[in-house]
Amino acid sequence: MTAATADRRFVLLDRDGTINVERNYLSDPDQLELYPGVGPALRRLRRLGFGIVVLTNQSGVARGYFDLATVDRVHARLRRMLAAEEAEVDGIYLCPHGPEDDCGCRKPLPGMVEQAVADWGFDPRQAFLIGDKAVDIDLARAVGATGILVRTGWGARAEREGKCTPAAIVDDLPAAVAWIERTAGRQDRTENV
Repeated sequence: MTAATADRRFVLLDRDGTINVERNYLSDPDQLELYPGVGPALRRLRRLGFGIVVLTNQSGVARGYFDLATVDRVHARLRRMLAAEEAEVDGIYLCPHGPEDDCGCRKPLPGMVEQAVADWGFDPRQAFLIGDKAVDIDLARAVGATGILVRTGWGARAEREGKCTPAAIVDDLPAAVAWIERTAGRQDRTENV
């Protein structure tokens, strides 16, 4: 890890319902569909200097619906689809466990964030976490990140249920990136005063 890496801020993204259209236990790479504007939004984060990682619960593995090789194929297609839009992510982290398994990586527990921090050396308290479920916002709170709820996927339902308190609720990933750009700019100016 270099000093430049340690100073870089990160955006942590949920996968299903945030980057790509929610499919119940997505196991067919051909069913992967990005939400409109995802590629440009990720490119914008890069231009702003952010690192980007994806954090995804994949309990379909524990439930026997598909295996890790299938998840790898979905992620390979996701990377290809993003590359076609000249976008990329630094890493993809997953929890293959079920809700009843005793693991520390299933959102809202911090294991995936801890692994990303170990790999990339960023401060999670300076990160933004974008997701469509209460567990995403709960994870943000657990690691000290700023949580943003998107209304795509399960997000509109999470907003109606009021079971989480994000820093912002926005329509989609591009709106979340616009909010981050406005907010990070204010934070940077405040910190430099």
